[in-house]
Amino acid sequence: MATDYFKKLINDLDDTDTSLASAGVSSAEFSGFIDTGSYMFNAALSGSIYGGIPNNKVLVMGGDPAVGKSFFALGIVKNFLDSNKKARVFYYDTESAITTAMMVERGIDIHRVAISEPATIEQFRSKCSKLLDIYTALDKIDRFPMLIVLDSLSALSSNKEIGDIGEGKDTRDMTKPGLIKGAFRVLRLKMAKVQVPIIVTNHVYAVIGAYVPTKEMAGGSGAKYAADAVVYLSKTKEKAEDKSVIGNVIHAQMEKSRLSREHTKVDTRILYDGGLDRYYGLLKWAEQGEVVKKEGNKYVFPDGTKAFEKQILAEPERFWTKDVLDAVDVYVKTQFTYSAGADTETENNDPSETE
Repeated sequence: MATDYFKKLINDLDDTDTSLASAGVSSAEFSGFIDTGSYMFNAALSGSIYGGIPNNKVLVMGGDPAVGKSFFALGIVKNFLDSNKKARVFYYDTESAITTAMMVERGIDIHRVAISEPATIEQFRSKCSKLLDIYTALDKIDRFPMLIVLDSLSALSSNKEIGDIGEGKDTRDMTKPGLIKGAFRVLRLKMAKVQVPIIVTNHVYAVIGAYVPTKEMAGGSGAKYAADAVVYLSKTKEKAEDKSVIGNVIHAQMEKSRLSREHTKVDTRILYDGGLDRYYGLLKWAEQGEVVKKEGNKYVFPDGTKAFEKQILAEPERFWTKDVLDAVDVYVKTQFTYSAGADTETENNDPSETE
């Protein structure tokens, strides 16, 4: 009887923004994931190698210049467009960095990507808010899957900063963190309600005087406040046998996450000739989860196939069958989510640092 009265009370409120949690219709609910193009990056973000970015959340990717933030963003754009022919992307390029040729080289359908170049935080807020309002006004049957990318947040000025420069003032602009928070306060609920995710790239800087070497996001606390997930990217060079550099191994560490454990670390790889490696980083976790076993210098797969790591990296589709990937995913979920039985005391779950 109490439950019935509770339902009546909610109905009597006549508020479209209020519902029973059991109905599962709040704007926090999402209907799927956007595949990032890397199984282990998917796992870091969502707790599953088959997951990725929830389709109504904000992901902020921070890192030093040239670490590959824009490349990751473009890789996600490609996977998003490839997954659905109706999908469209709005790419806010604040650094004049993304050319049509770059997109074509990466196999992106440029006829389904719009480029916008806001100069200030206020302009981005206004343009993106208007876009979401127009999208929301469409009948649900007419809506197409949409992804928004802001590349990068740190390059946006403010109206005050531009005004100060014009007047020859050299005072530091202290308004940016508040403007960033305000912008995403406006945008977050709008995009969540219509299932539109936003990917944001951002620069990081070293904290001077820190006892332990520390990296911090540009824009103060605004970027962290805005995000459902924050990942810090760093890199090491990937070299061939002749010592020539053929790409970069990207180290991704979760600093904030609503769906997976914070502080988990994964590796993926970007090759100059081949792009983002979907399978790189899987082997460590497959071995730790005893899906794949190591005998001497070779790895033994469930079907008895034995191979060196070099061969597995060269022919990943041959070894990473659906059955093997499913088994790895079962183990990954115990390490990357807060599921029952997981070791929640472990802050760093990188198997390369585990005895």
